Amino acid sequence: MRGETAAHIIRRLRQARGWSQARLAAEACRAAGLSPDSLTRQDIYRYEKGKRTPREWLPFIAAALGVPVPELEQAAAAGSPESAPVTVADFLPDDDPLAPLKARQGRRIGAGDVADLAGRVHGLRLADDVLAGGDLIGPALRELRSAVKLYREGTHTEEVGRSLLSQIGELAQIAGWIASDAGRHEEAERIYKLGMSAAQQAGDRTLVGNLAGSLAYQYSNTGLEREGLLLARAALDQAGEDAPPKARALYLDRVAWAHTKAHEAQPAMRALGEASEALTEDSEGYESPQYLYWVEAGELQVMESRVYTELKRPLRAVPCLRQVLARYDATHTRELALYLSWLAVALADANEPEEAAATAQRVITLSADVASERTAERVKVVLRSLMGFRDIPEVREVLEGAA
Repeated sequence: MRGETAAHIIRRLRQARGWSQARLAAEACRAAGLSPDSLTRQDIYRYEKGKRTPREWLPFIAAALGVPVPELEQAAAAGSPESAPVTVADFLPDDDPLAPLKARQGRRIGAGDVADLAGRVHGLRLADDVLAGGDLIGPALRELRSAVKLYREGTHTEEVGRSLLSQIGELAQIAGWIASDAGRHEEAERIYKLGMSAAQQAGDRTLVGNLAGSLAYQYSNTGLEREGLLLARAALDQAGEDAPPKARALYLDRVAWAHTKAHEAQPAMRALGEASEALTEDSEGYESPQYLYWVEAGELQVMESRVYTELKRPLRAVPCLRQVLARYDATHTRELALYLSWLAVALADANEPEEAAATAQRVITLSADVASERTAERVKVVLRSLMGFRDIPEVREVLEGAA
């Protein structure tokens, strides 16, 4: 089609074949005669968003899609028109995973069914406070599949349908978080996007922002820093100025983290300040959703200390983390291990290797019985932070023990 960019052509032809981005990546690798992981789903995502040009992969993508190479080269050379601001809609699924079945034969769904589901969703949230993703992933996925089936196959009024969609969105948020914690990032991304679609259809802007912010947080932590920043800002915009103060504080916190992972210190610090201001706003007239029960000043302090650690400002990070840990509930083993991991890194950056080693040992001990990919990754980060002090006996003992 005249005027199409390479990004548009790739996306249009992929969707016409019914292929996922992962499938197109695999087909391009096959055309190039390379191993299947030489090109990834994330690469295709970037090409389709116009964030990157295929360049050396262009002939093989063209071969996979059955489009003449010169046509794709010409479109790529022309570049894309001035891009519109990124919105949450840019990250929604290609199709509608919640489309009701044409012939519904399920039972009638009422407000009581929605209330029962809401209770189970909140129970799953509370379980996530003390259990890790590897322990909860099975029950979470079963609950989500059951809820989607209930919506697609059951009959209900428009009002009940919207309430059910909101609960599916809330369930997808906690299920996506659990999947991400278990290291199943692609599955978590699909779940988050399913939830975004459900919340969007329910007209729940605050919930859309929560889901989008959760996915942005995963992007920022898994090497997709640019996508994480774009989506975190889109989530904040989606929620709007009239969002509950707790919601704005949380979404600004995620913006701060996205800037941090993108190595943008000043915007990160600015977002942290705005998050604190949002939380202290007069909340009269606002009713925060139940799923934001955990958002309070202490949690913002946790993010602040992590940002300081990541930005190599240990003199700020260490006292902040010590304050957090002094009042933290020891039954929340995963979070305790994670926060101690940031303290260990900050102590190493502050040139306090003996104390860093002692803290690192606590992280390793706590993480041993936690089925969390996040804690496992943090242990690796902590051990790397100690490598420069390997000649110190206390550090060497921890490194050798971990090895």
